[in-house]
Amino acid sequence: MENNNEIEIQNTEEISMVDKQNDYNENQIQVLEGLEAVRKRPGMYIGSTGPKGLHHLVYEIVDNAIDEALAGYCTEIEVEILPGDIIRVTDNGRGIPTGIHPKEKISAATVVYTILHAGGKFGGGGYKVAGGLHGVGASVVNALSEYLELTVYDGKHIHFQRFDRGNYSEPLKIIGDTDKTGTSVLFKPDPEIFQETTVFDYETLLKRLREQAFLNAGIKIIFTDKRNESEPVGETLHYEGGIRQFVEHIHKTRGVTPLSEEVIYVNGMEGDTFAEIALQYNDTYNDLILSFANNIHTPDGGTHETGFKNALTKVINNYGKKFGYLKDDDKLLGDDVREGLTAIVSVKLTNCEFEGQTKGRLGNPEVRPFVDKIVTEKLMNYFEENPTVAKAIFDKSVQAQKAREAAKKARELTRRKSALESSSLPGKLADCSERDASLTEIYIVEGDSAGGSAKEGRDRKYQAILPLWGKMLNVEKARIDKVYGNEKLMPVVTALGTSIGEDFDLSKLRYGKVIIMADADVDGSHIRTLLLTFFFRFMRPLISNGNVYIAQPPLFRVSRGKKLYYAFSDEERDKYIAELADEDGNSSKVEVQRYKGLGEMDDHQLWETTMDPERRTIIKVEMEDAMRADEVFTILMGDKVEPRREFIEKNAKFVKNLDV
Repeated sequence: MENNNEIEIQNTEEISMVDKQNDYNENQIQVLEGLEAVRKRPGMYIGSTGPKGLHHLVYEIVDNAIDEALAGYCTEIEVEILPGDIIRVTDNGRGIPTGIHPKEKISAATVVYTILHAGGKFGGGGYKVAGGLHGVGASVVNALSEYLELTVYDGKHIHFQRFDRGNYSEPLKIIGDTDKTGTSVLFKPDPEIFQETTVFDYETLLKRLREQAFLNAGIKIIFTDKRNESEPVGETLHYEGGIRQFVEHIHKTRGVTPLSEEVIYVNGMEGDTFAEIALQYNDTYNDLILSFANNIHTPDGGTHETGFKNALTKVINNYGKKFGYLKDDDKLLGDDVREGLTAIVSVKLTNCEFEGQTKGRLGNPEVRPFVDKIVTEKLMNYFEENPTVAKAIFDKSVQAQKAREAAKKARELTRRKSALESSSLPGKLADCSERDASLTEIYIVEGDSAGGSAKEGRDRKYQAILPLWGKMLNVEKARIDKVYGNEKLMPVVTALGTSIGEDFDLSKLRYGKVIIMADADVDGSHIRTLLLTFFFRFMRPLISNGNVYIAQPPLFRVSRGKKLYYAFSDEERDKYIAELADEDGNSSKVEVQRYKGLGEMDDHQLWETTMDPERRTIIKVEMEDAMRADEVFTILMGDKVEPRREFIEKNAKFVKNLDV
């Protein structure tokens, strides 16, 4: 939630003057010893100290156990959330080496948990393939925990060591005998570091652990949440079918119908590099490709994903030409052959090179031709052996091509129409005078009456208003050619200036903030959802770049005499009523107005509550997880009724404000 207050920028000259007054000499050079550096700058190691960074701690320890499984020594990993949000991860691998490290002269296990960049994944022969390649995982978790307890089982003895905020008072010691092997790590995240929250989200961890179980066929991950001791919840995640089952799971969750009975699976190995791809087409118009390198999700793709996409386009075109379905000069594009595709691309290699600011893209150049070769050879063989499936995929690609060409014609028609009109901007748009997009915002408003109040109440310098009316197209059930020419959606596209689909250009966005302002009722929620579905499917960078917001209008006006409050919830309303009541608690003179819609507010009320940057509340729409967003949009906005019913039944108990 963002309360949009401007940040005051200090005069840089003033700052430099301050700097000049401070001595800069050898005494100002700080050396942060060992794990102190991690505690000082935790974001450098785990991304943030919010919920994302908190959950990252668990992933680091689980990834170590997964690496042991990849090496062929571990078959079972147990992950527990204990009361007090303490995590325990136990595996049945070899156990961390406990012998004395030749250089550090302390136990190797202690080295792993106290020294940065220490691990068995740097080419020393410990691991060929590993997710964690920086050697910071275990020591970082230790540094950011209030305490951590390490237990190692080596087949003979049980070794134990406790750490407090990364420090230890006693070395690793033997506390008993055992015939089992493995490692158990128990830790409690430090509330001094994770000030926002130290509470783990069960669903977030479950999703990640399920992903890992799919990517490593045969491994068993037992996940249990024991925070409610009387009612523990959990799941055993064990998929012998690996990524094939991953594709089936996605289709089942989204409630879509596959075009073929079985998932197509191809794999191959070259030296130490292994690739496997699972794919299946469904009856939707959207594609979902999830790629991984050494079990790490690469949301921005990379060489493995590019190799797969190129090969897929090539194979389907070659198939069409070989069997006479395509003329010599006809060609299906990548977007055509990927319509309705769900695919998992997973590669495992000795040295992963990640690119980009977020390390979300695989950069190894040798992976592209390697994946391309596997897919080209093996997918063509599959098509020849399964002609019915191949023809169904080809026909779907041709339908997508026809829709794309229809969209192109509609787009050109729309452009010609706009050029002939005196102004290419929509007639109902009330534009602002400021031309610097970074300073402007557009309110997309439900209905003409609210639009009228918004136009009157706005700051004309930087706030534009676009009223929408009537029933909007649900784009989840429509191809792009149906969007062009749609009288409800095209004004939005024209006003924003970015175009849509493959023509989308963020640099042409005319407003820095796109704010959806709808009534706080069922109809308003419906319009918000339809607009968000449209942005997600056809203008996705708008969301990922952080340009889309939702305005939060108040639900109540609470007043007595000249005193006036706006309340955004029932709780807030009751608080203000109590505040304005007489000394004896009598609230009969307190007036409460329930706003059923934005149109009930006059222009100055709308400005005060919903449009004034100093006082308004606007929520930034974020796309933390594209796969989950895709899944939810498909379930809620798609054709299938059954998955929608299941979703509603499952989540109905969490509804707080039901407008009936």
